[in-house]
Amino acid sequence: MTDDSRDLPARRADWTVLDTPVGPLLLAATDRGLLQVAFHARGAVLRRALTRLAAHLGTDPVEAPDAPSLAAPREQLAGYFAGRTREFRLDLDWSLTEGFTQEALRLLATSVPYGTVTGYGELARRGGRPGGAQAVGMAMGANPLPVVVPCHRVVESDGGLGGFSGGLETKRRLLALEGVLPAPLF
Repeated sequence: MTDDSRDLPARRADWTVLDTPVGPLLLAATDRGLLQVAFHARGAVLRRALTRLAAHLGTDPVEAPDAPSLAAPREQLAGYFAGRTREFRLDLDWSLTEGFTQEALRLLATSVPYGTVTGYGELARRGGRPGGAQAVGMAMGANPLPVVVPCHRVVESDGGLGGFSGGLETKRRLLALEGVLPAPLF
């Protein structure tokens, strides 16, 4: 990833942690839109995520749970976990991605609806890159906006879950919430 941020003024990002059924999620947003969603947002994981954001933005993100930039993401994610929101209608700040990663994530966000899954290879074919399943897998692993940009909906062609930045149990829970898998028994 090229770092054009050296030539740009620092940008402010507001952040908060949202407690969800899959654990605490870091939400960070700029004036452009939701910038990052990160799983397991407590302790060292949260500090690392905020440090990476500060390096990207050129300034420290500001903890601001009531910031207007976070209102819609908080509301829509709460609705998603309550089973009311099936499609996110949020402005997204794509500046943490570029190139093929951004292309694959944008394609995913617009072509794999709630309650469905697709394979890594199929998503690569849709994006005009037959044989690019591994590249799609790498792009999904680099997704800065999981849940909202639903990389949990991309699975292996043999029915396996594949990988997931939030862990396979989180992926199972998200797919169960959407009715793709049976609900966990706990």
